[in-house]
Amino acid sequence: MANTDLVKIIEKFAESGWDAIDSPAKNWLADKSAATTTELIKAVKQANKDCGSCGCEFDPLYKRALELLQAA
Repeated sequence: MANTDLVKIIEKFAESGWDAIDSPAKNWLADKSAATTTELIKAVKQANKDCGSCGCEFDPLYKRALELLQAA
């Protein structure tokens, strides 16, 4: 079972409306396979690179999601 904190963060990404992160998040929520996890990690890393220091509410979530995904 996925960490509940991680699921909450990924649900927030899935509702973001930002294609770069919401599609991989929705895919992961539907199927937490290794392939969707890899896709999600790649998307979160890119989102963190593109937007991780803009000051929005997602900035700390990218970092936390990566910690949790890589620990799983």
